[in-house]
Amino acid sequence: MTLKRPQWANATPEMQDYYDHYWGFPVHDDQQLFAMLSLELFQAGLTWQTIWRRREAFNQAFDNFKIEKPQDLGLTTDVELAPKTPASEEIAKQMRRDGFKFVGPTIIYSFMTAVGMVNARLK
Repeated sequence: MTLKRPQWANATPEMQDYYDHYWGFPVHDDQQLFAMLSLELFQAGLTWQTIWRRREAFNQAFDNFKIEKPQDLGLTTDVELAPKTPASEEIAKQMRRDGFKFVGPTIIYSFMTAVGMVNARLK
């Protein structure tokens, strides 16, 4: 049986692997969730493929995204693009209240789909 993929997932072997084994599958591990959220933050303005190809370098640079060692990257943005949902807007607002500086509803929605909080996989 051939796996049905969206167009973006067929772009490269890396994106096929990402879609087939990572994207949209529920994640419950705090460390993995933190790593994915961090990568989503870096993706703003870049393609996900660019970030995914460099994830090992990010892991090394940020000590495997250990939650106990937060990094202040000093990033800011004025750009906010769709898609977003009321849930991603509320989560982003709460995260900003909790001290996150570079987080918005689009990044949160992307994170939510990547870690399986929103089922956007093709059937």
